Amino acid sequence: MSNIPANLRYAASHEWVLDHQDGTVSVGITDHAQEALGDVVFVELPEVGRTLEKGEEFGVIESVKAASDLYAPVAGEVIAVNDALEDAPETVNDAPYEGGWIMKIRLADSAIDGLLDADGYKAAISSDA
Repeated sequence: MSNIPANLRYAASHEWVLDHQDGTVSVGITDHAQEALGDVVFVELPEVGRTLEKGEEFGVIESVKAASDLYAPVAGEVIAVNDALEDAPETVNDAPYEGGWIMKIRLADSAIDGLLDADGYKAAISSDA
């Protein structure tokens, strides 16, 4: 079973959000998503300063099996990206909730309210199986 930390919020498109309680969040893909993708070989990162709408495509993640679009789980401005993924994209597989984060966003509003909690995400991926 996938690791689904209780301190995170989740989008149905398999991105996670860590609320830093200061108007910013970190975003990455879930353990479930990285397992489905297989060995990640490339992550397209958004540009710092880009403004994203919730649900907007912001990049692509490629594995040995497939390429998948990445969608913004919240609206806001990209304030940082994980440049380490350019040289070590496999970090998404090894540590999807720690070193495998993709970007940090300054929230446009309190958009995390619409995201799933750990139990809701677990139920969503269980119904996909």
